[in-house]
Amino acid sequence: MINNDIKIIGLIGNPVKHSKSPQMHNALFAKLNLKYEYLAFNVAAGELERAVAGLKALNFAGANVTVPHKVAIIPYLDAISPEVVAIGAVNTVVNKDGRLVGYNTDGAGYLQSLLTETGISLADKSVLILGAGGATRAIAYTLAQEPLAELTILNRNLDKAAAIANNLSVNFPTKIAIIDEINNFVAEADIIINTTTVGMSPHINQTLVPQELIHAGQLVSDIVYNPLETRLLREAAEQGAKTHSGLGMFINQGAIAFEKWTGITPDTDFMRETVLAALAENEDD
Repeated sequence: MINNDIKIIGLIGNPVKHSKSPQMHNALFAKLNLKYEYLAFNVAAGELERAVAGLKALNFAGANVTVPHKVAIIPYLDAISPEVVAIGAVNTVVNKDGRLVGYNTDGAGYLQSLLTETGISLADKSVLILGAGGATRAIAYTLAQEPLAELTILNRNLDKAAAIANNLSVNFPTKIAIIDEINNFVAEADIIINTTTVGMSPHINQTLVPQELIHAGQLVSDIVYNPLETRLLREAAEQGAKTHSGLGMFINQGAIAFEKWTGITPDTDFMRETVLAALAENEDD
């Protein structure tokens, strides 16, 4: 039974078992003595509309949205923010007096992590993005504001990649191709970003990128944070490339969402420590 004195934040996705969002946010709520609780809900695609109606009916304070619902959820919300209009994907929902409003904190969270953790300049860089889901939309939109040399999106479904590329307003070339053509693009990219779930726990032995095509001088980024070092990042490091894990994006997007729900700017160092401890527990199991 839900305590009416406690504000509930939900995570809706499929799967959600791997997520460390409940540990991260509940630790913050406890530290700040906030009467909130974060719960994860596995929601099948056919149940998304009813799940969103449930958020409103049960007066949830908000929610996070993860794969595969970041795009599909939009029609079921009462309003969306300007960045969602531009990006076309939602990862955060806030209940504002009974109206569910969608936001996207993925793009800002990713860019902040990429720049601060790697020190890289994006000027004149050739970027290769793998995937065309909700996270891809946010990251591509955010990177499109930077002075890149070129942006290429690879995906199994070419129409989805085209929809993202065509929605970008850029002053540099954009390309799309099916993921099967990856061998034609990896070696020439300055930055490779995996935005898919390939390599995510429990399928930790999977990767989309042939190791032999990665080389020193490249930056390889993976938005997967569980495991902390994916097979892609491990093999990239073995090839002499610089690597960037998904932990920073996860923490930064979560911090922005937390502030939207509570009005409080959280301690990101504490969030990082909490997530690292949760990941370490997984390794001990």
